[in-house]
Amino acid sequence: MLALMFISLLIVVLGSLKGYPDAPANDNGTVDPLLYWGYFMIGLAVVCAVVVSIFIMAANNPKSLVKLGIGLVVVAVICGIAYVLAAGSEPLAYNGDPVTSGTLKLTDTILNLTWFAGAAAILSIIVGEIASRVRKN
Repeated sequence: MLALMFISLLIVVLGSLKGYPDAPANDNGTVDPLLYWGYFMIGLAVVCAVVVSIFIMAANNPKSLVKLGIGLVVVAVICGIAYVLAAGSEPLAYNGDPVTSGTLKLTDTILNLTWFAGAAAILSIIVGEIASRVRKN
């Protein structure tokens, strides 16, 4: 963690003093490298959190890895269903650069996953309230 903090500080200080290469004329080029470094740090944190939690889970309760595997399969099936249901049709009144059909299909898949997650959240709230009312009585 200290090494990553030192590298981050070094990137900010040296980039601010010396400037970043390939900078546009109106920018000193600090935005893109800092965003890429931020993306790297977030990705590294997510990977470390997942890997460390899997190792801890495997050490404490090896049978819980089966539940994790089942959960991953369920998520993969839901993503597959969202992909199959995605239309990938051309956007209406779009005047920008042409977009590939694969990008449109992926965008529709993400929209479907958003709908599924929203519906699951609403359903879990309703079912949770009903279950808590039933348990109290």
